[in-house]
Amino acid sequence: MGNPQTDLIREFDRLIRRDPGKRGLIDSEDRFGPLCTDHLLHAAHALMQESTHVVITTGFYVPAAEIPAAETDGPPGAVLLAMVLQECGIQTSIVTDALCAPVVEATVKAFDYPTGQLDVVETEDEEWVSRFFSKQEVSHLVAVERVGPSHTPESWGLQERVAEVEPTGFHEKVPCDHHDRCHNMRGEIIDSHTPPLHALFEQLTDFFPDAQTIGVGDGGNEIGMGAIAWEELARRIASEHAGLIPCRIATDWNIVAGTSNWGAAALAASVAVLKDRTGTLFQWQRAEQQRILEAMVREANAVDGVTKQREPTVDGLPFLTYMQPWEGILSFLAR
Repeated sequence: MGNPQTDLIREFDRLIRRDPGKRGLIDSEDRFGPLCTDHLLHAAHALMQESTHVVITTGFYVPAAEIPAAETDGPPGAVLLAMVLQECGIQTSIVTDALCAPVVEATVKAFDYPTGQLDVVETEDEEWVSRFFSKQEVSHLVAVERVGPSHTPESWGLQERVAEVEPTGFHEKVPCDHHDRCHNMRGEIIDSHTPPLHALFEQLTDFFPDAQTIGVGDGGNEIGMGAIAWEELARRIASEHAGLIPCRIATDWNIVAGTSNWGAAALAASVAVLKDRTGTLFQWQRAEQQRILEAMVREANAVDGVTKQREPTVDGLPFLTYMQPWEGILSFLAR
């Protein structure tokens, strides 16, 4: 007989492992097998058992949009996660950069999350990480759809090799000028529009040795994906630039979903299950989710990351398709 909470969280994991647009890592699982099995379950337990202050970073800037802005995937999931954690008695804050701040601020206001718990960091000098961590105790650091830098020969060499994958080809597929650079899914370098918030993950344990990290992503270029070997991501990413895209920043737990918002929402629901606070989830049903996306677009010109259009959609999905995993989670909880 299984544990009912564990079984339910695994159902949530199943619901977010869909890729109707066939644009992310989940689409590769039918061919190559699942990624990061039970990381959702373990991440939820980590937050439930040890949390004192959870810092969540988000924001993916799209410079090529007609009106450059952050995309709609990431901020809603991050703020929903923060709201639910707070309902479960866990202190939270949200961190972003100046370019993504307008969209994240609009999301915070739409959710009625405390604006004083949003931190827009400046990263222009070498001491910014120390200043950030000196202001607060941190038990967990979470990234939701936050791009991170690509591999270097050093980080590639430190990863466990994937024995069943044939010769790696790293040095052929990742030229030197693409090492340690942030890329979009088209293989374009976007460092000039991506302040290095990944440094928080690299230096976290220097300040808080027992702190844990969680990544949530869908494409392979997000913070957390370093938990998966470069070879594995390079063969799964549906792009001619697949070798450039994998992020080298690993997290303790890495949640892979069809959209990052789904992964963050499933993590929120999983913690609520473990804390026996699932009633709070029902305030974020379809109409509220649509209102939030529309506010992000109206107030801050948020864009769909796939279409690059200023519209209240996520990753090119019709709204009703986008809502299916969350409504599936609520349906399980209503039984």
